[in-house]
Amino acid sequence: MAETTLGTGVESAAERVSALFARIHDTLAGWRGSILAATGGTSAPAELDDRVGALVLPELKEEDPLLVGAGFIAAPEFAGGSELHFSWWLGPLEDNPLLGATTEPSRLDLAARSYSDYLRDFGSLEWYRVPQSTHRTHITGPYVDHLCACDYIVTVTSPVERDGAMIGVVGVDVYVKRLERELLPAMLGAGRPVALVNESGRVMVSTDPVVVVGSVLPPSASAVQCPGTPFRLVETRVGS
Repeated sequence: MAETTLGTGVESAAERVSALFARIHDTLAGWRGSILAATGGTSAPAELDDRVGALVLPELKEEDPLLVGAGFIAAPEFAGGSELHFSWWLGPLEDNPLLGATTEPSRLDLAARSYSDYLRDFGSLEWYRVPQSTHRTHITGPYVDHLCACDYIVTVTSPVERDGAMIGVVGVDVYVKRLERELLPAMLGAGRPVALVNESGRVMVSTDPVVVVGSVLPPSASAVQCPGTPFRLVETRVGS
């Protein structure tokens, strides 16, 4: 269905969405280069972890971090067969049923997660499978993260490739409620109720109190694409 122009306010909000995710994409591009340099020879897992930690921890230690998680997940072939190797760090977490509240970044410890067995087949998960098949950065979500955050998040992952083969993905997690703080001011300036939705119509951020995060909106011609992302801003009360 063709999209219509909803006015400069909505277009400005769409530009804000694009700028935010362009910033994330640029961060991942820089990390990809550093990880490739670190894995140019035969790198021990500990050396790789040190390099990844040096990249992501400054972002997670910011006074008001955008990211709630970040790191590198090695391809099984690169990690050594079926072994899982997650060089992944969590930022300070709000109180949740799994981890409580934390004030400093921490390394994700899969050994302490008895419910993480589903990650043994992580190659089938969207945040890994799509970058592997498309060779491009991919945005997954919004979805509820049951591994760490216990809340709605968006995951952005980018393939790290050498000689045409993917050695893993570098990525970040962002709380949806953190994105709301970044995007709601521009969306409220649209002059009408709008929702930010993904390709499936699932709502990520909304200025309409009756349209909640995680709900799905039907296709609408009253929408503006956010360039460089899979997201659209959709008018939620067309004709009202």
